[in-house]
Amino acid sequence: MYSSEFEVKFRRGREMEVFRLGELRHLLVTVFLSGLAEYLIRPVMTDVTVAAVCSGLDDSCSLAVYLTGVQQVTVGMGTMVMMPVIGNLSDRYGIKAMLTLPMCLSVLPPAILGYRRDTNFFYAFYVIKTLFDMVCQGTIDCLANAYVAKNVHGTKRISMFGILAGVSSISGVCASLSARFLSIASTFQVAAISLFIGLVYMRVFLKERLQDADDDDEADSGGCRSHQEVHNGGDLKMLTEPILRDAPTKTHVFNSKYSSWKDMVSLINNSTILIQALVVTFFATFSESGRGSALMYFLKARFGFNKNDFAELFLLVTIIGSISQLFILPTLSSTIGERKVLSTGLLMEFFNATCLSVAWSPWVPYAMTMLVPGAMFVMPSVCGIASRQVGSSEQGKVQGCISGVRAFAQVVAPFVYSPLTALFLSENAPFYFPGFSILCIAISLMIGFLQSLLIKDHPSLPLVNITINNPSKAEA
Repeated sequence: MYSSEFEVKFRRGREMEVFRLGELRHLLVTVFLSGLAEYLIRPVMTDVTVAAVCSGLDDSCSLAVYLTGVQQVTVGMGTMVMMPVIGNLSDRYGIKAMLTLPMCLSVLPPAILGYRRDTNFFYAFYVIKTLFDMVCQGTIDCLANAYVAKNVHGTKRISMFGILAGVSSISGVCASLSARFLSIASTFQVAAISLFIGLVYMRVFLKERLQDADDDDEADSGGCRSHQEVHNGGDLKMLTEPILRDAPTKTHVFNSKYSSWKDMVSLINNSTILIQALVVTFFATFSESGRGSALMYFLKARFGFNKNDFAELFLLVTIIGSISQLFILPTLSSTIGERKVLSTGLLMEFFNATCLSVAWSPWVPYAMTMLVPGAMFVMPSVCGIASRQVGSSEQGKVQGCISGVRAFAQVVAPFVYSPLTALFLSENAPFYFPGFSILCIAISLMIGFLQSLLIKDHPSLPLVNITINNPSKAEA
């Protein structure tokens, strides 16, 4: 009798899991369409910026570098504040509702440059995109990760993070192929259309949750790792609320009257592993943000790269990245564990940046794409490690924390790398080393790698459901 009941529950659980994974296709389509628009614009922005703000054909125009840096700082400051708020609001009001705003705002900027690209229209695009990106940049990825963490449990979660990142990379492949043959005007027009279609598709087809409340509760208290590991001197402690009068035996971690920033601080203080993951996130994003603009201007000034060269390079990067995220990452994470995958990725990124900093020929950046899987391993591994520190009802807050730290790194990076890039690409460089800023990026990656080695692998506790006292009620 008990055996048959167990078999029925097991079969229902398997059917529900297959249903959830199948229903995630709507999220994947939404991520694909938004990623397609983002990757379409990326290869052409350097040429558009230089043509709009620089006189003549000065490929090392400092104004273009500084404008990119100012935009990164401004957007980073906005998203640093907004990401924890959006993550917290998604736990309260739903991920689908919070996805609508950034997808609506993202349509206008590419539509502007799709119409005209002279200096006045460029600055209109620059101002509007900067303001809108304070809310939009990274929001879709953040909420998509939270959606996966809420609806996929156990060992399949890290695989789905990899698939989600892989779909984003596939959108980059399609965008790079398209950008290679589209004109600049058509590139921005297609990007705007893709964002609009993604918005409509998301509103029509995406479901808020893929399981019932009972299933979610069972998953949280069962073998799905939805426990919180609270470390103090290396010991695992269970925080429970004492039974006082009519107080419930369990309360949620966060009370609605607490601000998103207090939520984030409270969440971070409850897990040493989460703190370490956020430190790695900072250095990885600090390096990624600096390399995003520094490498493109370095290649344009050093080897004369143009739109077609960037499109070809991005195409190689996205093809290799999508293969590694869809096939290699799930296999590695189940074989050696998320922490080792994270360290391996950071080490590969270090060697990649070091070689690029001393690139002596135009073929070197193409050859270094063999190390691209390292960059693709980092954030899915971080999201997988961090998501296991809380239950499904706090996944929005966790992803908001990660996105907030990423935004802070994006604020800091331009203050360091934009002046370095402009200085060492100019004639006033203290010594000849055009790739010096990229070498500094490699050093930052090594710091992140060393920090990742300190993250300990802890076995899951499937029967433990840890709750944390509500501070406001404890004081009362």
